[in-house]
Amino acid sequence: MNISTGVLSQYWIWGSAVVYAIALIFIIRRVPWGIIMRERGIQHLLFGSAVILVLLWQLRAGVTDYLTIYFLGITTLTLMFGWDLAVLVGSIVMLVMTLLGIETWQMLPINLVCNILIPAGVSILILRLVEAKLPKNFFIYMFLCAFAGAGVAVGVSGFSMAMILWLDGIYPWYKIYHDYAQYLPLIMVPEGLINGIIMTGMMVFHPDWIRTFDAKAYIDDQ
Repeated sequence: MNISTGVLSQYWIWGSAVVYAIALIFIIRRVPWGIIMRERGIQHLLFGSAVILVLLWQLRAGVTDYLTIYFLGITTLTLMFGWDLAVLVGSIVMLVMTLLGIETWQMLPINLVCNILIPAGVSILILRLVEAKLPKNFFIYMFLCAFAGAGVAVGVSGFSMAMILWLDGIYPWYKIYHDYAQYLPLIMVPEGLINGIIMTGMMVFHPDWIRTFDAKAYIDDQ
């Protein structure tokens, strides 16, 4: 979900830029750069994921005159690479979309926080809760982390956009709710379905592609 350019106040844009910069510094320090530089397969997987995401993000629809929606796919990236690399790949894709003129430079900080940082954070939080509270089971991981996790992540992402518009005083809440917020559950279902299908295929055929999935623990030991 993206907000049209020229709508938000500058302090929201600059505030988002500061939040993203702090997160990016932390991420850059924790990413295993040595492994990435050494492993050609990981490089190909990262590049391929970025290309697919660029194509996916071009399939979008305008919900209102100030909001557009599209499939995020950030949950899949988070489960595949971890939240740190997911944020980096998503940020590169968002930058490409901005360079192509599909997104605007003015809204780049907001888009990075709401469409990448927040859904990646929600996805990894759900994963950690599932790992801590529930047994390691293939179907639990698939349905809660992939299907439900993606739906919740895109729902929180969309709600964050709606809250920013409301808190900034751009539109009253009844208009935001009527035009957008009440349709979030309809957006969450296909997002969860697409991410879940992709993750299920990888868990079956290429579990080694998924950084957060231990095939021995989730399948072999069951």
